[in-house]
Amino acid sequence: MTALRNSLSDEELAAQADEGEPEKGRWSQDQQLLAACHDVLRRIEHVLICVNTEKKAAWPARPEPMRRPGAAPKKAKRPTLTESNAVRLFSLINGGAA
Repeated sequence: MTALRNSLSDEELAAQADEGEPEKGRWSQDQQLLAACHDVLRRIEHVLICVNTEKKAAWPARPEPMRRPGAAPKKAKRPTLTESNAVRLFSLINGGAA
């Protein structure tokens, strides 16, 4: 596998990185452990940022866990438009920002 990977051009490697699906591969216990450590470090970083940010609205989104074999990526939720936001948007569209 290493020889095959080393024979790829930079463009082929970039294409595989963009289109890769790690959830369809097999991971060793070492790789699973490394992914778990990666997720924990990202959560710790997120908590550290949130603790040092005054406004809750400025908090970054929670980090997504690393994709693992057998688990499809989570689908993003579609944002909903509330009544108050709809009224505000209508006001802005009709010259309310001026």
